[in-house]
Amino acid sequence: MSVRPVTSTYRLQLRPDSFTLDDARKLVGYFDDLGVSHLYLSPVLTAVAGSTHGYDVVDPTSVSAALGGRGALEALSAAVRARGMGLVVDIVPNHMGVGHPRQNAWWWDVLRHGRASRYAHYFDIDWDAGEGRLVLPVLGGEDELDGATVEWSGPEPLLAVSGQRFPVADGTDAGTGRQVHDRQHYRLVDWRSGRCGYRRFFTVSELAAVRQEDPEVFEATHAEIRSWVADDLIDGLRVDHPDGLTDPVGYLARLRALLGPDRYLVVEKILGPAETLDPTLPVDGTTGYDALRELGGVFVDPRGESGLTALTLARTGQAGDASWLHAQERALKREVLGTALRAEVGRLLRVLGAGPTDTTVTESLVELVAAVPVYRADYPGSSGMLGRVVAEVARARPELAPALDRICGDLLRSTEAAGRFAQLCGAATAKAVEDRLFYRAARLVSLQEVGGDPARFAVSTAEFHLAQAERARRWPAAMTTLSTHDTKRGEDVRARIGVLSQVPQLWARCVADWEGRVPSPEGAGLFLWQNLFGVWPEDGAVTTGLRTRIHGYAEKALREAAVNTAWDRVDEHYERRVHAWLERVFDGPVANSMSVLVRELAVHGRADALGQKLLQLCGPGVPDVYQGSEFHDDSLVDPDNRRPVDYVARVRAAGGLAATPPGGVSWSDVGADQTKLWVTRTALRLRRERPDSFVGGDYHPARAAGPLAGHLVGFTRGAPGLAPDVLVLATRHGATRQSSGWRGTTVALPPGTWVDRLTEVPYSGSLSAADLDLPVALLVRD
Repeated sequence: MSVRPVTSTYRLQLRPDSFTLDDARKLVGYFDDLGVSHLYLSPVLTAVAGSTHGYDVVDPTSVSAALGGRGALEALSAAVRARGMGLVVDIVPNHMGVGHPRQNAWWWDVLRHGRASRYAHYFDIDWDAGEGRLVLPVLGGEDELDGATVEWSGPEPLLAVSGQRFPVADGTDAGTGRQVHDRQHYRLVDWRSGRCGYRRFFTVSELAAVRQEDPEVFEATHAEIRSWVADDLIDGLRVDHPDGLTDPVGYLARLRALLGPDRYLVVEKILGPAETLDPTLPVDGTTGYDALRELGGVFVDPRGESGLTALTLARTGQAGDASWLHAQERALKREVLGTALRAEVGRLLRVLGAGPTDTTVTESLVELVAAVPVYRADYPGSSGMLGRVVAEVARARPELAPALDRICGDLLRSTEAAGRFAQLCGAATAKAVEDRLFYRAARLVSLQEVGGDPARFAVSTAEFHLAQAERARRWPAAMTTLSTHDTKRGEDVRARIGVLSQVPQLWARCVADWEGRVPSPEGAGLFLWQNLFGVWPEDGAVTTGLRTRIHGYAEKALREAAVNTAWDRVDEHYERRVHAWLERVFDGPVANSMSVLVRELAVHGRADALGQKLLQLCGPGVPDVYQGSEFHDDSLVDPDNRRPVDYVARVRAAGGLAATPPGGVSWSDVGADQTKLWVTRTALRLRRERPDSFVGGDYHPARAAGPLAGHLVGFTRGAPGLAPDVLVLATRHGATRQSSGWRGTTVALPPGTWVDRLTEVPYSGSLSAADLDLPVALLVRD
């Protein structure tokens, strides 16, 4: 075994239609030149045909032929190893794709043979929900069964319903389509009915949960992964959504045993703002949503909170502040538990021995789940949390105390009940907060990311440094990120939107002017104005492609918000009004006004984007660069952030970069893409050059003095116990700096001669902020 130390990763979203394993192999030279130590691949196991993300695995025993197959994975591994690099692969243990049943052999067998299937125990099926039949929420209406037919297009009969095909059990193919359906081991129901016969990934019925707690299931689903380790193809794994598993702690212990002690292992564990990762878990850390909150938040100006709160209240009638956000979170959790997650609530109630008419137990369970402040509270490090939540609910609703006592007793007595309760908490949080609240709140949308807390308007430098120091001590190899395939806005879009915290009065005047000219449909304006500002091109040229992307984003955002339209009750009239409004914005007088504002503030957005990027790349942990984000990135939520990357342009730009930066050139005169690429490459190469100063290295805040000291944030890094040899600085809150500039603001340097790797300018003793050519500095002790 030859595991390569992970100093940085580069996330690749593989797609059968545009970026396969062979495409990645052809670019290994570029990634090596960039300074990356490891490529970090999206799921490579066989997924639903045409999947552009890979999280809907249908065959975990094979590498996707559409991505190139096992041979292509081996070739990519050999190519990166030849350059001293490695591979980290994303795996999906919690669920499998079942939206196209014929493509999933295990699921197909369960549908055909029911409980007698050898794979029936592989999936978390609730047979009681359908009185012994597997309930499938796949119909557009129950009357579709009237048109069901039996089809003989192959060696076995199929039940054909509205374009979908399902297996037919032996000897049950006689009679009408509905009669045949009624004899099967499954029951097809309306997808909006609230009925479902299996645990899902949140509320996604196309993804069925897998029972990894069963050793046989673990071995079957990890046989291919085990072979990657045995053949030394990979250096680590990223685990998707471990909170969905029945026993994530036990699963991770088994996975660590499979990997061995030295390979890299990170988990997509979404932490609450006051939650820490359980130190007993055998992992290197999270995938970095917690770092994203800190890195973005330190560039938000807390002085803008009151102005943006007042604007939100004036425009929406709701303050959007901490009190409102917390109340909305509880209310939305109650709502989704009674609607989208009704099947999961019903199943847990049956495990608890409560019937559908036991309204007090149901209400108590819903209140308890709604009050849990994290995804799940059953990790060893969360000891005592559930007890505190129960006490809080009992104080607020004393009439529920007896039912709460009963529920807690059952959770202690039943391992199944405890596991399902924890899973339900995570699903409720994801659906209510990520998929609803974060599309409804509109005070400062850049704060509304997975793992974020928009109730905390900004991150102070003190909080930032304490968090980074904690990561350096306890989780030095945890992944850190700014953009992922799940972020609702790319890192540069968030950075620009964050600038609005520095100019709340200007923003309020602009919104008032635009609404006066082109009034937005109810519930859309303030939220979408910020996103438009975030992606609006600096030259004001809104292309056809950008229009299409914004229309798609607006439709998804408003349906997720589920106020005026929703996925399960699409209001086509309302959505047409929103699309028409967007076209009036693109083509009317507001477009010029928006362009003027963007030209005024974009420079500060680019400065903050570079700042958060450099702090991430040089801060504690292992930084991940999401595909393409070494250039300025205007991506929005998926599928927009999974668009194919123009690597031809990036390879060309990298080839044109000089070994040292050109002198005398103002950074604002250099293209945003080239500047960000230069900063990214310089930082990644330095990490590779001096690994001991970063992963596991010491961390200390940099000290600034002078009238604008608060506009600087920085730190030193160095090998443990030795003098620091790297100093990182970023400017912030540029839109609020006085016209006098940086005069008198300095940073004390540790002893020695220091050179800024970004500009090749030497310093000693101290650095005057007025001398910086870039809004960031990366000083190295010579």
